[in-house]
Amino acid sequence: MVLQAIKYTPASGDGPASLEILDQLQIPHRTVYEPIKNCEDGFKAIKQMKVRGAPAIAIVAALTLAVELGTTYDGAQSAAEAKDHIIQRLEYLKTSRPTAVNLGDAVGKLSKIVTTAASSSATDSQAVVKEYIAAAERMLVDDVADNKAIGANGAKWIMENTEAGKSRASNAAQELSILTICNTGSLATAGYGTALGVIRSLHNAQCLTRAYASETRPYNQGSRLTAYELVHDNIPATLITDSMAGSIMARERSNIAAVIVGADRVAANGDTANKIGTYSLAVLARHHGVKFLVAAPRTTVDRATASGEDIVIEERAGHEVTQVRGPQVIPEGGFGEPATVSTAAIGVDVWNPAFDVTPANLIDGIITEVGVVEKASGSLNFNFDSIFASMTKEEADIKPSSIGGM
Repeated sequence: MVLQAIKYTPASGDGPASLEILDQLQIPHRTVYEPIKNCEDGFKAIKQMKVRGAPAIAIVAALTLAVELGTTYDGAQSAAEAKDHIIQRLEYLKTSRPTAVNLGDAVGKLSKIVTTAASSSATDSQAVVKEYIAAAERMLVDDVADNKAIGANGAKWIMENTEAGKSRASNAAQELSILTICNTGSLATAGYGTALGVIRSLHNAQCLTRAYASETRPYNQGSRLTAYELVHDNIPATLITDSMAGSIMARERSNIAAVIVGADRVAANGDTANKIGTYSLAVLARHHGVKFLVAAPRTTVDRATASGEDIVIEERAGHEVTQVRGPQVIPEGGFGEPATVSTAAIGVDVWNPAFDVTPANLIDGIITEVGVVEKASGSLNFNFDSIFASMTKEEADIKPSSIGGM
């Protein structure tokens, strides 16, 4: 069963809506679901990073208010008052992560929906609330559906366009492996995942023999989160340090079909910002003749950003590089209380960019929910016009941005 990091149950005759999130601060050593009963609970969960990932943050915020409205809102106000109340609560939730582009985008879209609903003379407060709850629930459903479509599109492309994929299709003995970095699964999205969604789709089709997960230093999202999801789903997986990627590509060249990564932002020309270490993987993949793919929904493409040169990269605190934190290993077995350990010389300077930019010319394809975008013959850049031409106004109005805050 695919890991569920967001558990939401709509209201029914059996009771009101409910929401639980998997506390990511306790992963991978403990699996604890935390109930979210109101906006204050949701605010704390987002601010404390118990939930992370661009789509997941926005969707948890939206569902948090849906749960609160379904349990505490008495409906005694007018439609205009209901609209004002909802927007006020959304603005409060937005302050939990004020730099998160995706959260602000979702708040803006949901505010527009309730404003439109309240503008009708025939609308009462309950109708405005119902319109909001339906929109919030649709965000969850749409994101999972988009992720599953990304997974299916990516798996199909790999089977048809890579040497390992084509060999596997005709010979079940052919191994087919995928290498990935950071976490792009259920813990970062509403469910299923983007790059990890492709891995899941290949595994479900019995085409995948192994996933290689890069540790993703210094914050270790690969070893803490992706490895946790792969083990949970019983997908054959091997954890490697970031510096082992070149060696594994050289050793397994004929078996590694592709490197698949997620994206925090895709510029208009296809340059892609993602977790630090992604650029190195792209260079290594090109040298070893391994396909390099980016998996992301259309909402990650920022057409207002011309190229990677316009993306400002966040630099984080040096202690993330010089220290590690985790539970102490008890000699008798199991784990004790968490501890922070120093791993570097005291006083050394540290450079710690959170992301890097992979130029479009190193990317073979960008996997979206409506298909895989490839560069035109002879072009170094991508053209995304075709995938946005099919986006309906309803989709544009409700889907939260998946662009990460840099």
